[in-house]
Amino acid sequence: MKLVECPRDAMQGLSHFVPTDLKIRYLNSLLRVGFDTLDFGSFVSPKAIPQMRDTAEVLAGLDLTKTQTKLLAIVANQRGAEEAAGYGAIRYLGFPLSVSETFQQRNTNKSIAEAFDDVAAMQDLCNRLSKELVVYLSMGFGNPYGDPYSPEVVGEFTEQLVRLGVKIIAPSDTVGSSTPTQIEALFGHLLRQFPEVEFGAHLHARPSDAPIKVKAAVRAGVRRIDGALRGFGGCPMAADELTGNLPTEEIVQALSDEGISITLNKTAWQEAMTLSAAVFA
Repeated sequence: MKLVECPRDAMQGLSHFVPTDLKIRYLNSLLRVGFDTLDFGSFVSPKAIPQMRDTAEVLAGLDLTKTQTKLLAIVANQRGAEEAAGYGAIRYLGFPLSVSETFQQRNTNKSIAEAFDDVAAMQDLCNRLSKELVVYLSMGFGNPYGDPYSPEVVGEFTEQLVRLGVKIIAPSDTVGSSTPTQIEALFGHLLRQFPEVEFGAHLHARPSDAPIKVKAAVRAGVRRIDGALRGFGGCPMAADELTGNLPTEEIVQALSDEGISITLNKTAWQEAMTLSAAVFA
């Protein structure tokens, strides 16, 4: 099981700016925990996401000498992808491609067709520079805008991505509306149809919903799950009231309940939990 910790997603919607030195301390503590991947920052317009305007400075302060955790940065366009890909320490570029036309415009000011053009260019960039592209299918479990949605629609998007060479795809419950039945049905459908793809679950949840969502994903065969300590965060472009990320501590417990153990550094975990109180104060 690959556990992806997402402090970028947790921090990006905060109204107050988290000082760069505190970000660095927090991320360095997370790097010592033992997560597979750290979604640490984003190369996007500071006007759109002011919280992430210091991502390059933060990256320079990270201690990568004693960790196996890989770094992922979110990008919203080709310019951001080129900037992120210029850093050797970054392994993954993450791009939000929406199943909803309305949300694609809202999130990146582009149509879905234009976003697919970006994906093609980013995949070529990743191939040339030995990076990996992770495509997040925003509104992957439905949307509040009335745009067409079904598991078959998600399957059609996935098929196009596979043709472009994308190998990691994460349907995302952007507004936290999914049910365990929907989660199991969607991932079951996708995993049967595209066994060569590494599917991740990027789910948001209201309080107490996280464990049942994690268990549904596991039952469907998902082996890559995103979370954030204490369940902070969410997409500021999705709604006025943010629905939080899956709390990492609840993911770990739910996986344990399903017989899946994750080896983590408990001392670093406690340090990160303590620091999180300052980051999200």
